[in-house]
Amino acid sequence: MRWQSEIERLQQSHRHRAPALPRGIDFTSNDYLGLSRHPALREALVAALERDGMVGAGGSRLLRGHHEEHAKLEAFAGEFFGSEKALYFGSGFLANFALFTTLAERHDAVVFDERIHASVKEGAHASPAERYRARHNDLASFESELTRARERGARQIFVAVESVYSMDGDLAPLAELTTLARRFDAILVVDEAHATGLFGARGRGLAEGLEGAITLHTCGKALGVAGALVCASAEVIGYLINKARPFIYSTAPPPCLAAAVLRALQLVDEESWRRERVLKLARLAHDELNPHTPFAGSQIVPVIVGEDEAAVSLAQRVQDAGFDVRAIRPPTVPEGTARLRVSINAGHSEEQIGALGTAIRAARAR
Repeated sequence: MRWQSEIERLQQSHRHRAPALPRGIDFTSNDYLGLSRHPALREALVAALERDGMVGAGGSRLLRGHHEEHAKLEAFAGEFFGSEKALYFGSGFLANFALFTTLAERHDAVVFDERIHASVKEGAHASPAERYRARHNDLASFESELTRARERGARQIFVAVESVYSMDGDLAPLAELTTLARRFDAILVVDEAHATGLFGARGRGLAEGLEGAITLHTCGKALGVAGALVCASAEVIGYLINKARPFIYSTAPPPCLAAAVLRALQLVDEESWRRERVLKLARLAHDELNPHTPFAGSQIVPVIVGEDEAAVSLAQRVQDAGFDVRAIRPPTVPEGTARLRVSINAGHSEEQIGALGTAIRAARAR
């Protein structure tokens, strides 16, 4: 059958993927603040279960699946992120898909960074809006694509970017993009998946304080739980509730998870040392692993290998040395840039980072 032949083609090209259990010291997950095992989150989850006894929500939010824990989380998140309203989704992919398939309509346009997450690309592709791809973090390219969209009669334009890019670890020029979006009367949509809890003066993300932006904050990375929060004006959130099919027709996330997310947001303030430690260790990891390149500024440190087979082989040798680092290959990253994606978290020590560097250099020398 055609599916088996495609699997064989992927295996031959070293692009076949399969789930692999964790092994060794974690240098690959997105648990940046180390909250996924935090006792306070377990306590919040158990307390929520004891309050109403419900493991699952029992239905979609517009039927009987809306619970007090959802309402409390959304009210708290709105204040936490400085937005009028927040809406809780089951995952970041679902939230991005809902945003772009709902807000971007016929005669609209979506201008997106070429390296933005697949969930945004899929949402934009599934919408009836025109799509315009801008070169990565290239303001001139964004301006050119915005101009093209306006000249072709776009009614409403959305500019879609990540604040921290998940494979390169570099930061978007949000201040300049905000100015550009205003010039073209466009709406800036910022996916804060890899910035939430870490960046900004108070861990609110790099888009903190941007007027008029729609932001998305995933809850399964630095926050250590699951789901995603869309933060926007009351008008936008009200429209999503009434029009977003992924929200309307999905069973609501378990209420106990909403309670754990709320507690995680509180911990961002209560244990601010975690984000300070991560960013300090990230600089150390960059200097250890990529000493001849500029520091991108985040907790994600890519070690570029190049060819797919070489990246897979290198990852295996590093894993055998006791470090859980995975190979990232196209189409997730551009052709010829297969890499190890090293992810720093608050639980790492300076000694572990040094040992990882030694292991990678030894593996590359074999």
